[in-house]
Amino acid sequence: MARSLCPGTWLRKPYYLQARFSYVRMKFLFFSWLVVFVGSWIIYVQYSTYTELCRGKDCKKIICDKYKTGVIDGPACNSLCVTETLYFGKCLSTKPNNQMYLGIWDNLPGVVKCQMEQALHLDFGTELEPRKEIVLFDKPTRGTTVQKFKEMVYSLFKAKLGDQGNLSELVNLILTVADGDKDGQVSLGEAKSAWALLQLNEFLLMVILQDKEHTPKLMGFCGDLYVMESVEYTSLYGISLPWVIELFIPSGFRRSMDQLFTPSWPRKAKIAIGLLEFVEDVFHGPYGNFLMCDTSAKNLGYNDKYDLKMVDMRKIVPETNLKELIKDRHCETDLDCVYGTDCRTSCDQSTMKCTSEVIQPNLAKACQLLKDYLLRGAPSEIREELEKQLYSCIALKVTANQMEMEHSLILNNLKTLLWKKISYTNDS
Repeated sequence: MARSLCPGTWLRKPYYLQARFSYVRMKFLFFSWLVVFVGSWIIYVQYSTYTELCRGKDCKKIICDKYKTGVIDGPACNSLCVTETLYFGKCLSTKPNNQMYLGIWDNLPGVVKCQMEQALHLDFGTELEPRKEIVLFDKPTRGTTVQKFKEMVYSLFKAKLGDQGNLSELVNLILTVADGDKDGQVSLGEAKSAWALLQLNEFLLMVILQDKEHTPKLMGFCGDLYVMESVEYTSLYGISLPWVIELFIPSGFRRSMDQLFTPSWPRKAKIAIGLLEFVEDVFHGPYGNFLMCDTSAKNLGYNDKYDLKMVDMRKIVPETNLKELIKDRHCETDLDCVYGTDCRTSCDQSTMKCTSEVIQPNLAKACQLLKDYLLRGAPSEIREELEKQLYSCIALKVTANQMEMEHSLILNNLKTLLWKKISYTNDS
């Protein structure tokens, strides 16, 4: 009797469940397709970025075409273009016109760097290399004598490094490096390669600091492609993750991860000492002062003995060259007077031109980078003194009176403090 009063009751419940199930299924399908769409888009964008950034095949083709037609020559040319015992591995490029790869040359690991495009002028905030005639390799011309080539190189150095008294020694050193086959003569092809490479600050710095511990050694070159020694760990700290995972990690959490995946504190101290020693190497070196215009962890590495090795020195520039390029540049604020990421001058509001004096010295930038790196896990007995010295170092200004004396004092005090703590450990 009760059933006959509400005949639809038994029908409504299954219908309700069926409708709810359909809604859940549609929702699931919608989000599944959304995930697939977003994931495909991300993969496409990353692949497009990769193909734009990583143009090793194009670089090799350009160089080898020039080599096979006799335009350029160098110790790496035959291995790259004929025997193919020099090949590119993992792509490390961050800009399309600055190709960078891990590579293997005759079973020896190295880092291969190659320039892809012309930069007709120095562009603030992007490229630091004024590369005018590099791709065509049109200098020196046929008939140029060795003496004339030496004069060309001398004039280039005078413009880049200033009127140093010992530039002739550097010219002779360059000719020794340019003689790739070590036959006692520099061929036209070798001279064209050397001239192209001398436009690049990193190559010049590698030659100048070739005997210094923290500078990577030059293994060879071909045109404006060059190979430098490999470094086991290619960042000061952090852990390498696949790019897909990197996309979904917040920057704050990523910084915390970087601090977790670091060597033990004594080893970090040894690496830090290496950076301080490199700052000494480029501060009033044998051929003038160089400025570190991108002091970031990705440009520093270390080997299996925890000795610091520079990974990328392309943004370390001669001070004289920088002053000439930045002075009288039109500006509205100080933000218009930034070279690279770390070389900053001020904007003269009366003339609306950039001044030539860089505000922060190399040592202050290095200490800013090392502050969190060293203070995390520092032994309690030196932490307070270490923090005090690091903040004094960060406060250094180029314009301060007796800056050079203060610079040397702070640098030596920091090195002494760190060495005292680790000198009797296995990590030293």
